[in-house]
Amino acid sequence: MNHYDMGNWVSRMRDQGFRVTPQRQLILDAIYESGGHTTPEEIYERVHAKAPAVNLATIYRTVDFLRELRLITEMSISGKTYYEIAGDAPHHHLVCRCCGHIEQIDHATVVGLFTRIEQEQQFKVETDHLALVGVCRHCREQATPTAS
Repeated sequence: MNHYDMGNWVSRMRDQGFRVTPQRQLILDAIYESGGHTTPEEIYERVHAKAPAVNLATIYRTVDFLRELRLITEMSISGKTYYEIAGDAPHHHLVCRCCGHIEQIDHATVVGLFTRIEQEQQFKVETDHLALVGVCRHCREQATPTAS
């Protein structure tokens, strides 16, 4: 997980003309404290424990706002949405559809694919957070072949 520098995030919000409200601060802290990927419901539980007046609608509005400012990233897996603090560099994930394990992979691993897409399709990929779904090594090793 990337280092969380609140001063940097505050500056980025203010540079774009936005205030750092107590709710925004609480939500950023809750995402950071999750230690990785967290759902809006988990964010709500953490924030609600500190500020019971903050409702789930505020969580959703604020994570959308923080995502638009690129302070957090969003990832959807099997219909669930997860958030994490945005890093300084793009990073991506391998997600096991069997056990749910999430493994981070470096941007260098996929940048060649992005370049090839741009060259062949004239399409510039602008994502800095990609999730590839498949089956992890452990689950593949645990799979028992069926007899024919």
